[in-house]
Amino acid sequence: MKTVFFVGLGLIGGSLAMNTVKKKGYRVIGMDPNKKTIEMALMQGVIEEPVEDFEQGCRKADVLVLATPISMTVDYLSQLDRLELDHKLLVTDVSSVKNQVLKAAERLKNPKVMFVGGHPMAGSHKQGFSAAKPHLFENAIYVLTPAAGSSSEDAAALKDLFSETGARFLTFNTEEHDEMTAVISHFPHLIASSLVHQAREWQKKHPYLEHLAAGGFRDITRIASSNPKLWQDIFFQNRNLLIQMLDDWMEEMADIKQLLKARDKESTYQYLVEAKKYRDGLPAKEKGAIPSFYDLYVDIHDQPGAIHKVIKKLAEKEISIKNIEILEVREGITGVLRISFPSDKEQQKSYDLLRASGYELMIEE
Repeated sequence: MKTVFFVGLGLIGGSLAMNTVKKKGYRVIGMDPNKKTIEMALMQGVIEEPVEDFEQGCRKADVLVLATPISMTVDYLSQLDRLELDHKLLVTDVSSVKNQVLKAAERLKNPKVMFVGGHPMAGSHKQGFSAAKPHLFENAIYVLTPAAGSSSEDAAALKDLFSETGARFLTFNTEEHDEMTAVISHFPHLIASSLVHQAREWQKKHPYLEHLAAGGFRDITRIASSNPKLWQDIFFQNRNLLIQMLDDWMEEMADIKQLLKARDKESTYQYLVEAKKYRDGLPAKEKGAIPSFYDLYVDIHDQPGAIHKVIKKLAEKEISIKNIEILEVREGITGVLRISFPSDKEQQKSYDLLRASGYELMIEE
């Protein structure tokens, strides 16, 4: 029986632990500064034993998973060098920026410690153990970044350990990983936050603006609701790439500004066409660094109990719902109910069920 020690049982660490505990031949122990998190993890059977001392937990473990903020992960790695072990300890992390983590790992001189970096590229705007779920990484990309000195067997061991997640494993070097995640995850978060700040300023002039922002604006800025402390850490760990991308963005915006000032309709149209073409060519509903929506749009009438009838049909089939939003229901007319699901399976099952019940609906492709 091998022991896996999770340090940090938040959204990512908790979700990974929920999958790890299903693996035969493994037991899970855990450490987290939040006592309620530990109590919940024990009650749900996600961990078998709470750990209060990091070094003590490492001595018991065969695998160490550092699901902590990047700066804390770097600190824990430095502690491993002073740790006397009588067996091999395979170490991994979940950090979304790998540069400093891999540097810390490759400074390790402890011959018993082997490090393979990890980044499960799925998440949520929610945080903490209460938001953790075993299917969080299903069909998601899970990037491995092996440190110098680790072996292919170490990476294979992690793939096997986390096989219950249903994730797809890819291996990149540190530079490849950090540049790609900066483009499709870190920089979009920065832009989402800036859009929210811009809207807040305009609301001083237009107090009703927040009500208009409840639709598409709310969707494209959703990631700005993520953990500020976590993202502060990410931004500063990847600050050089983000500064470079801000420069690129400003140049891009300057070009668009010039097209508008010059009233160049044809070039503006081509700009939008090229953006649409690239966006439409992205893999459909493939989980990436920013979590996907799996939405279903249901036409409903302005009648008492109309929404309840829809939700009841889904509940009777034990279909999990992620979010419900009324897009438009005005007195006496048909409105639209948007229902979000955690996976395309629930989305399709719900579509088939409601369609067979006579509802007019549209599935998001």
